[in-house]
Amino acid sequence: MKYLNLHKDFTPLGEAGAIYIEHETFTFSGGEPHIKIKEELENNDVVTITTRMNSWDDLGALAVAISALHELRVYHLYLYMPYFPGGRQDRVMVSGEPLTVKVYADIINDMGFSGVTIFDPHSDVTAVLIDEVKVNTNHNFIHSVLETIERSDNVFPILVSPDAGANKKVGALAKALGRDTVIKCDKTREVSTGKITDFDVYKDDIKGQPCIIVDDICDGGGTFVGIAQELKEKNAGDLYLAVSHGTFSKGVSHLQPYFKAIFTTDSIRNLTDGVLTFSHEELERNF
Repeated sequence: MKYLNLHKDFTPLGEAGAIYIEHETFTFSGGEPHIKIKEELENNDVVTITTRMNSWDDLGALAVAISALHELRVYHLYLYMPYFPGGRQDRVMVSGEPLTVKVYADIINDMGFSGVTIFDPHSDVTAVLIDEVKVNTNHNFIHSVLETIERSDNVFPILVSPDAGANKKVGALAKALGRDTVIKCDKTREVSTGKITDFDVYKDDIKGQPCIIVDDICDGGGTFVGIAQELKEKNAGDLYLAVSHGTFSKGVSHLQPYFKAIFTTDSIRNLTDGVLTFSHEELERNF
């Protein structure tokens, strides 16, 4: 196996002695992505492309990388992209909106990969839409997070599902980790505006026990602030937050007053300030 890492600071795969394909990338002044593969390849080579998919530019960079490999007569390709974009738009709630996750899935499928690996997608819809998909769950990530909390704070936080959409996933996580208790929460959202108007925690008294909210994505973080406030109203102890994909579009300073620690992975970017980040290189050893 040879590896083409489209992001130099994201190298999640590769055993001892792995071969990384030398290349350079740049963007033309008109905005077009470009790649130059700087070594000869054999047409029987098997190549895994790794990438972060944070924008249409990343999708374009992936497309031209495939074209360059095809020009070298290399066709046996795999894709490793932990964050699958468009996952939150996995159904049409309002007439006139797109089914964004299918847009991305159709494009990826047309690229003809022999296999596609993703990590903790927003819902089951994503995996259904992708051909030859392998889904890595968040189980090893959360296990590592809980071990870290146990070592640092000597506590065993209760798993918290932040909304109805996460209940199935957090329930499966609890079963995999041998946890008996999950605190379920929910939120009320105006469909027309997307604005969250209310939060509920379905437990009367948490009796000072620590809790960890587990979810796939943190964007602005408003959901987690609202849930944290409600958990404290129900007498929760220290709170922790673990999200598989940390967008943190508003930073983390507004989250830090509510959470003793915040955890994520490097699926979006390498984070340092205020967030403990687990690398996919580390997690892959346990998948």
